[in-house]
Amino acid sequence: MEHIGFNVPYFTGKETHYIYQAVLNRKISGDGKYTKLCHKFFEERFGFLKCLLTTSCTDALEMAALLLNIKEGDEVIMPSYTFVSTSNAFALRGAKIVFCDSRPDHPGIDEDMIESLVTDRTRAIVPVHYAGIACDMDKIMAIAKKYNLFVIEDAAQAIDSYYTGADGIKRPLGSIGHLAAFSFHETKNIMSGEGGMLVINDERYIERAEIIREKGTNRSQFFRGEVDKYGWVDIGSSFLPSDIIAAFLYAQLENLDDIQQKRRQIWEAYYEGLKPLADSGHFTLPVIPEYATNNSHMFYLVFDNIESRTKAIDWLKQHNINAVFHYISLHNSPYYTSRYDGGDLPQTDRYTDCLLRLPMYYDLNPQIVIDTLKKFYQPE
Repeated sequence: MEHIGFNVPYFTGKETHYIYQAVLNRKISGDGKYTKLCHKFFEERFGFLKCLLTTSCTDALEMAALLLNIKEGDEVIMPSYTFVSTSNAFALRGAKIVFCDSRPDHPGIDEDMIESLVTDRTRAIVPVHYAGIACDMDKIMAIAKKYNLFVIEDAAQAIDSYYTGADGIKRPLGSIGHLAAFSFHETKNIMSGEGGMLVINDERYIERAEIIREKGTNRSQFFRGEVDKYGWVDIGSSFLPSDIIAAFLYAQLENLDDIQQKRRQIWEAYYEGLKPLADSGHFTLPVIPEYATNNSHMFYLVFDNIESRTKAIDWLKQHNINAVFHYISLHNSPYYTSRYDGGDLPQTDRYTDCLLRLPMYYDLNPQIVIDTLKKFYQPE
């Protein structure tokens, strides 16, 4: 029986060639030829003001917290249904994490609850574009403007996904907030094993972002000939990746359109194939708001309860298909539960108990998964 893993990394065929070229160039540390090519790709294709590759999305979020001078006593609003890195980046700076519930129709942050969480100590909002589906950025940016807050888009899953605002303009996710963070972990649409990127959309932060990324030095300015020596000028850390990682990533970026087209086909096959089961009430399918596009990062099902989800996981596992649940509510996590002083977050807990992610990768035959689920609910 064929084994279907949850994720199988896709290789375009040029990754090792570009890595070899990077080695031949004798420039394999950060900010080499392929790093610059990746930056250029993102800035030209998506209109990001400034891009800086990092070793992970976690690093990009930590850079954002440093850039905005988040400190002890500050409050940062974000969803509880997210990966721990979203929260950790700001908790490391001493901030109080203020968790917001998810939407009833989607695991993303409930935009209508955010304003009620704002206090005079709030500094930032961190919307997470779950499954690559846009949060309602008009609402979020309006709240940020009203209370003079920063917005950091956690776009870890959101490459090549867009948001159309009330003005009718279609904007790439990651280009709307003051800052944004992307992931190129091997589970993402475009990947380099590990890797990430900070996007700076506010020119006030470009120069300092380069310094923070280079261990608190003005080394980047030195290599551009803007200063005659470089030294320690700010706090920072070693956030820039090897050019070998960038070489791998660039091979993926060259094939972005092909990868996205294939993933869309898989996502649509799942949706059409499983719709009869959803219509029968076994689970619900993903909802895409009118203002959002779908980058086919993930296909998930939402069950009525944890028991139903567990039975589905077990059935798929018996048939060599690895489907997984996703985040555990951060406000109920072992680390934060004693620190959490907010109210119940029922939608967050519902997704924690009821959401199931199906396998999703370039070479997947989704029909096998669809047929296996049909046999579970509609045995012959």
